[in-house]
Amino acid sequence: MSQPQHIYTFCDPSSNFTQPSPYAIHRQSLLSTLQKFSRLGTYSNATIGPSPDTVYGMYLCRGDINATSCFDCVLTATMEIARNCSHNKAAVIYYQKCMVRYSNVSFFTLMETRPSVNLHPLNQPAPNLNRFNKTLTDKFDQLILNVSSSSSIPYFVQDQERVIQPEGSYELESMIQCSPDLDLSNCTVCLKTSFLRFFSTACSGLPSVAQIFTPKCLLWYKTSVLPSPPPPLT
Repeated sequence: MSQPQHIYTFCDPSSNFTQPSPYAIHRQSLLSTLQKFSRLGTYSNATIGPSPDTVYGMYLCRGDINATSCFDCVLTATMEIARNCSHNKAAVIYYQKCMVRYSNVSFFTLMETRPSVNLHPLNQPAPNLNRFNKTLTDKFDQLILNVSSSSSIPYFVQDQERVIQPEGSYELESMIQCSPDLDLSNCTVCLKTSFLRFFSTACSGLPSVAQIFTPKCLLWYKTSVLPSPPPPLT
């Protein structure tokens, strides 16, 4: 089985703790709790310890992965965030299929779009950049409108569409997701803000594959070129 793909780790330098300490013990307990919860669903949060050493934490797995992949990703993420942010009171770690976060300040129900990270390993712009940009923008506008009607997984919507055009056709897979602790209004704002920020930085055209991860929402898409139809019989 392939290892979860790490994207980015942010260790907040503004507040630190010592080892050993009550906060260190509570943080380890929190991360262990998130590991256990990740066997049961795509999202959970936890609060461990009395003030002033309370630790708040959460994980979010992509809605398109199974329970085993979610657990594997969260397990790796919790171990890595503890190792890489060994003295930081707040941190977030992003993987391709999940994120884990903890803090000494409660962040539940808050809409936050930073620290964010964009993953676009392939940069193969479509033949017609303007048309592709509009297609992608329209698609995410549509997904965001539908986020309130998502089914078994809260705030999770995915789509697959065959885009037919003269200069080259392709399959467009897309997905959006918010952390379930947000209300619908903040979920919508998170998705729109994150997509617009990503769109505005893609000066040379949007890549063919991309994932945008923030502390409270994520967006993902992938294009696959379709084979050209055979020439007409003469």
